Amino acid sequence: MSVPKVVIVGRPNVGKSSLLNWQAGKLVSVVDPTAGVTRDRVSYLMHSGDRYFELIDTGGMGIEDPDDLTADVERQIDIGLAEAALIMFVVDGNDGVTPLDRLVAERLRKFDVPKLLVVNKCDSTKTDAEVHQFVGLAPDAPLVQTSVKANRNRKDLLHEIVENLPAADEEEGREGEGLAAEPEMRLAIVGRRNVGKSTFINALAQTERMIVSEVPGTTRDMVDVRFELDEKSFVAIDTPGVRKRKSLANDIEYYGLVRAQKSIRRADVVLMFFDATETVSRVDLRLVDDIVEQAKPCIFVVNKWDLALDAEMTSEKWGEYLARTFSMLKFVPVACITAKDSRNIKQLINLAQTVFKQSRRRVPTPRLNKVLQRAVEANPPTSRKGKRLKLFFATQIATQPPTIIVKANDPALLEDGWKRYLLNFLHEHLPFREVPIRLYFRGRSDRDEDGDESPKPRKRPTRAKKRS
Repeated sequence: MSVPKVVIVGRPNVGKSSLLNWQAGKLVSVVDPTAGVTRDRVSYLMHSGDRYFELIDTGGMGIEDPDDLTADVERQIDIGLAEAALIMFVVDGNDGVTPLDRLVAERLRKFDVPKLLVVNKCDSTKTDAEVHQFVGLAPDAPLVQTSVKANRNRKDLLHEIVENLPAADEEEGREGEGLAAEPEMRLAIVGRRNVGKSTFINALAQTERMIVSEVPGTTRDMVDVRFELDEKSFVAIDTPGVRKRKSLANDIEYYGLVRAQKSIRRADVVLMFFDATETVSRVDLRLVDDIVEQAKPCIFVVNKWDLALDAEMTSEKWGEYLARTFSMLKFVPVACITAKDSRNIKQLINLAQTVFKQSRRRVPTPRLNKVLQRAVEANPPTSRKGKRLKLFFATQIATQPPTIIVKANDPALLEDGWKRYLLNFLHEHLPFREVPIRLYFRGRSDRDEDGDESPKPRKRPTRAKKRS
């Protein structure tokens, strides 16, 4: 089970970014009275007790972006909502219910996930008598009144978030290493146009389920194909071929890109297809970026290998080429196939199963800390300004992808180079050799915890407490 995502949504200027910073205890998301400041999703890893979750800020719904980025802002909101385990619907307690609040509420009704209704900016109890007017926006959602300015009900909000998260999987809480009953693996087949994705699907399904054609861009929608191999069932998600954004001639091409991104989010393992006769393109780079952003297990699939052999190409050369092109993904395995002849198809699916199992594996805390100790002994962190980074212990908090928390004295001392070293060490010495690892470093206190995907703002000087 991966870390659940709590997505903060609402119209502009209701205090979504302030709520994220308030819960995190630091500046993570930019706060400004100008509508539309937040465009991309901004996330921060939180926890209460033994429950971890990712708190995600989004742009204001219904805003017309002055830089003509409205479609991009909306796409980021849609992605956040599609991934949400819990939706935090935020409104302004001073403004009352607005027409845009009602539009947001209507948009959220189609998402069948738990919701919290957060009435923000309730700086005093004077607004309490008017809170009933908001209930109709989300009748089944717990309601929490908050005020960042008055520091009102922060713990109550945190409690409600944790209470409404999906139940933690029992297998996830076990210290022993192992796997629960293996679910049906979902494979996303992605790549630029005419690399042989539909031909590959046909080889899997052993039927003409797909329209196979030499005309680029034949497949326009995501299509799920269930197939069996060695008495195991799988689902393959075929997607349209993608081309450069500036070449998107019409809505069909644009939605092909969007559907490819959706298929990546749905997948357990992504098969990223390349044409053995062509070099890596900008489209390939874009799709791999999406795979990295979603931290999805991936296999680089070099198709049309019969043509590469005719040109005296070797698998070693292609592997080295991909490793140079995607230097941060050297752990990703490479498979060479010829889909039209069903060559190496079964080996590829077996490899995908291996990668899938790695992504679901849990490492016991004692073993993880032995590996961490060996990494520090082999290459101690360097000192900065007379201080040395000290790592106390590590624990795995989630799977799919494997997510590891490392407790440290001061995460601000962490250097990017040493973090890359530690990630590589973990890949080599843990059962995660071919899958992405999410690694977070946390400070001594809950309010100073620092994640690898969060900005590191300047520390504020602490004031000494007065003795009574």
